[in-house]
Amino acid sequence: IPLGVMKVLDPRQLKPDTTETERILTVLDETIVKLEITRLIPRIIGSLERYARMLGPEITSSLLEHQKLAMEIQHLLASPGDEESRRAVEQRLKCSLRNILRLFLANPLLYHGLKYKVRVRQSPADVFIKAFMEFRDFTLEKLLTSPDEEKEKIQFMKDISLRVEKNTEIISALQEELAAVIQTRDEEVWKDKTIENLKASMEDLAKDCKAEIQHIMEEGENQQKEDEKASKDRCARLKQDIQLLGARFNELVLEHRASELVLRKEKCRIEREIQKWVQKYDIDMTEKQATYDELQAAYNDEKDQLSLLMEKHALLLQEYTEIEEEHRILKEKEEEAAREEARRNDAATCIQAFWKGYLVRSIYKSKLKKGKGKGKGKGK
Repeated sequence: IPLGVMKVLDPRQLKPDTTETERILTVLDETIVKLEITRLIPRIIGSLERYARMLGPEITSSLLEHQKLAMEIQHLLASPGDEESRRAVEQRLKCSLRNILRLFLANPLLYHGLKYKVRVRQSPADVFIKAFMEFRDFTLEKLLTSPDEEKEKIQFMKDISLRVEKNTEIISALQEELAAVIQTRDEEVWKDKTIENLKASMEDLAKDCKAEIQHIMEEGENQQKEDEKASKDRCARLKQDIQLLGARFNELVLEHRASELVLRKEKCRIEREIQKWVQKYDIDMTEKQATYDELQAAYNDEKDQLSLLMEKHALLLQEYTEIEEEHRILKEKEEEAAREEARRNDAATCIQAFWKGYLVRSIYKSKLKKGKGKGKGKGK
């Protein structure tokens, strides 16, 4: 690869060669720094108490003002209102952001310290900053690439593309051929193994079938003999059980008839008691219903009386409120009259004091004039 193409392919090796290029790169680098500071501002404002000592009073006050403007613009955007006021607030917000960026750029050590101290979650701003950095490298590449180098780079990329396409086609053809060969080999191997396995399984199956049939016949005969013997024994045991159960059944019938007679007597007695309790319940409920009716009538009378008393209470409360309002108005008038009287007394006192001072000054001035006249007569 030629050296010029290597330089173009790796922008990190490029260095500005003119003043204009350096100026353009400086503007782009400052823009990247401003974008990173802007990304940190919301996180710093969220924990302003934590970073206030590091930031200093000027930056802290600017951030607080910026936070107020941001909240105000959010409120204006949420509630549609005057367009001019919204634009004015947006302009103030932009000026505030420029002022904050100016303060941070004036103190680069503070920015670098916050950059590694403040943790910011991944956001769309990171994607934009990364894209802007790529744009900066692309701009530097374009500024430092001459037309000849550009042509050389394009030709080099075309040659590489052609080589890659040819190599890809060759690799694809070889892979298809290899896959076909592998598939053919696997199919043949699988067929051979399948044939061998089938032969072995057929031979084993024939041997197993003969042995299994013989074994089943022998087990069937033995099982039949055992089942016949067990059936005879079971029939004898069942007959004995039937006789014993019949005798037990007769005993249980006699016992149950006696217990049934006792239960019938108990049932009759309980029914008579239930009838007595029902009659007693009816009598008690009749008496309680009469008492309830009397209490209900008394409750209704008291409820009517309470309604009348509530109406009277409402009227009395209204009258009381009116009387209290009149007393309040009279009290305010009395307090106002007292304050007016106090202002008049203070004014009279002030006037009297001023008048007394005026009289004292007048008497003092006249005495001074007389003293000066006598001194002049003696000198003559």
